[in-house]
Amino acid sequence: MQKILIVEDNEDLRSLLAVHLDKHGFQTMATVQFERVLGDFLEGKPDLVLLDINLPSFDGYYWCRQIRQHSTCPIIFISAREGTMDQIMALDNGADDFITKPFSYEMVTAKVRSHLRRAYGEYAATVGERVVHFHGLTYVIEKMELQFQAQSIELSKKEASLLEVLLERGDKVTSRDRLMEKMWDTDMYVDENTLNVYMTRVRKKLSELGIHDAIETVRGAGYRMKLTWIKPE
Repeated sequence: MQKILIVEDNEDLRSLLAVHLDKHGFQTMATVQFERVLGDFLEGKPDLVLLDINLPSFDGYYWCRQIRQHSTCPIIFISAREGTMDQIMALDNGADDFITKPFSYEMVTAKVRSHLRRAYGEYAATVGERVVHFHGLTYVIEKMELQFQAQSIELSKKEASLLEVLLERGDKVTSRDRLMEKMWDTDMYVDENTLNVYMTRVRKKLSELGIHDAIETVRGAGYRMKLTWIKPE
């Protein structure tokens, strides 16, 4: 039975979410002491987190960042905030999805099932450690770790999704639309400028490994990898 952690300070809503998810075969746990969200997460080891933004002590963005230091489990924000910037901040801080209040409990359940399938079920890895190799660069998918010449660096979830596509495509051009679809598999609106932010972050991560100008912008088409770290013979 998969376990869901509900972090919501509205007691009525928290209880209704728990009842609905329990009815559909999930095991729910809830945080009631909001200064120890991370403690509840580490002790309970949930498979997915439903997380509000407006919370006592620290907001949901803070707790999302804390959880991401320990786990890549799906995190879905549930919030009355409906602005584009709130949704972008949720994604920037490590969330996988964003549901705006008021919401349909059936929709919440459908999204929970979808993210659990993607993370652990039929769409998840079922064998060994998966890696992507590209001319001396190795990306370890489950660890979200990029390795190069005995060096390694950890990536955030969105950085990892972006780089995985680019490395798999290699010197073939990948469109912005394809990258955004991979990074944000959701029906929520995502500003295209957000992709630029992550592209800058990935380029910076590569530079920390001594690889510069390796992601080439192809005007009007997208991006591709450029072998700047290999000296011509």
